[in-house]
Amino acid sequence: MTALKQIPTAQLIPYANNSRTHSQEQIKQVAASIKEFGFLNPVITDGHNGIVAGHCRVMAAELLGLEEIPCLEASHLSEAQKKAYVIADNKLAENAGWDDEALRIEFEALKELDFDLELTGFELGEIDALTPTVVDGQTDED
Repeated sequence: MTALKQIPTAQLIPYANNSRTHSQEQIKQVAASIKEFGFLNPVITDGHNGIVAGHCRVMAAELLGLEEIPCLEASHLSEAQKKAYVIADNKLAENAGWDDEALRIEFEALKELDFDLELTGFELGEIDALTPTVVDGQTDED
């Protein structure tokens, strides 16, 4: 049903009607993530090298000059399932939330480990906003 394999980047075919857009900044962020952590999230293809999910990862791989990338072949999907999954893969991730306190604790730990916090995809201003403001020994009500 599904098989993981290395596919030459140049042979992957973007979905012509992909409704998700990717800025150059995001592509660079994903490329930095791949460079730091490795290619941990395979691209999903339709069994004929057509990209179902992972368009940004492919663009990031091209930016990095990667000749092959890991792909999960999902040839079992019907045409309707492929079209729906192209949308669902992106939208379902957007529907998640954040536990700000847990996130703050994780960023503090990463900071202590001298890790580049921007590799998480968060901007430094967003990370700073997680830390309560202290004025005269009191924290902001929010």
